[in-house]
Amino acid sequence: MLNTKNSNMLSVVIIVALVSMIGPFTIDTYLPSFQSIEADFSVNRALLSQSIAFYLIATAIFSLFWGPLSDRLGRKYIIIGSLFLYSVASVGCAFSTDYSQFLMFRVLQGVGASGGMVAGRAMVRDIYDSNNAQRVMAYVMMLFALAPAIAPIIGGWLHELFGWRSIFYFLCAYGVSMLLFSSFTLKESLQASDQQSFHPFHVIRIYAKTLLHIRFLSIVMTLSFSFGGMFVYIAGAPSIIFDFLSLSSTHFWLLFLPITVGVISGAFLAGKLIKSWSTIKIVNMAFVFMIVAIIINMLQANYFEIDIFWVILPIVIYAFAMALSMPGLGILALDCFPDNKGAASAVQSFMQIMMSGLVAGVMLPVITQSVSGFALLQMVLLGISLLFWAVTLRSTKA
Repeated sequence: MLNTKNSNMLSVVIIVALVSMIGPFTIDTYLPSFQSIEADFSVNRALLSQSIAFYLIATAIFSLFWGPLSDRLGRKYIIIGSLFLYSVASVGCAFSTDYSQFLMFRVLQGVGASGGMVAGRAMVRDIYDSNNAQRVMAYVMMLFALAPAIAPIIGGWLHELFGWRSIFYFLCAYGVSMLLFSSFTLKESLQASDQQSFHPFHVIRIYAKTLLHIRFLSIVMTLSFSFGGMFVYIAGAPSIIFDFLSLSSTHFWLLFLPITVGVISGAFLAGKLIKSWSTIKIVNMAFVFMIVAIIINMLQANYFEIDIFWVILPIVIYAFAMALSMPGLGILALDCFPDNKGAASAVQSFMQIMMSGLVAGVMLPVITQSVSGFALLQMVLLGISLLFWAVTLRSTKA
């Protein structure tokens, strides 16, 4: 087996980021087509939004399968196998003749997309020590952040030129490209001596340990709820663009491009600060920025007229802060289980994606569909995240 300890950081960043980008591509590329898909399948906005939720739930649940399997078989096999499944499912979405078929293939997309995300995160921790892993994850996030910016732009163009089904042909092509790229470029990072059993009792025992590990759970929940505050505006993008700002399917870039700038800036700063700051200090600073974003958001939602600048500004600040905190929180969680990084990565993905699914499928449909309703939901999610972070800090001192 190839030893990748001395692998070039840039190549690892690019591969892991490109595979991870499948997630936001799958969610954001078809958002500009919501109105057309609703008309073709005779469904309303709330029902079509369930296609995001079902995709996320499938991604979350099957993360728990891919994680231990990657601890057994290796990261590369999981990435390649899951990309194949994802590509097939994307074609299925394009050929769907009714909403039930479409929803089924969206679930299969989620099953496939989860493998690369889990294995990629574990691969980074296989190769690098804690500080360098945080730097790598920060740089991965900088590239990863491009996906939410360009996905709705690509989707808008494809929709206008060829119709909504062409978006899923594009997703299939992306999946196949990553499959080939990973097959020829990726080196296995899991050493034979580090392979773990995939016996059901062993897997259950590992997951039981994660659920009883207070520090691990508090870190994961901190990350999940703070990301949920961001996902309110990702999953709710059609309402923001179409309903609040009265824009068209070609204007999604006005929301996602500034968010991307915020994420890239936050991730870049995280990669620089880890050289001289502790992870705790970086995350604390990130929460200060998130609180500032929430204050501005609540003020603009309740006291200002709806204006694109004031709607987007607090979202960008929040995105910057979230990206500043995520690399450190992710590695802190994995470091709780150094011998089971795949399983720990799976639980982390499960919690984060389930939160996103709850936001898209449960919370957004029931809140007031208004700027103030979005702002209030984000504030509540951040408040819960802060509570879990307080538990983490307490466990650190203990």
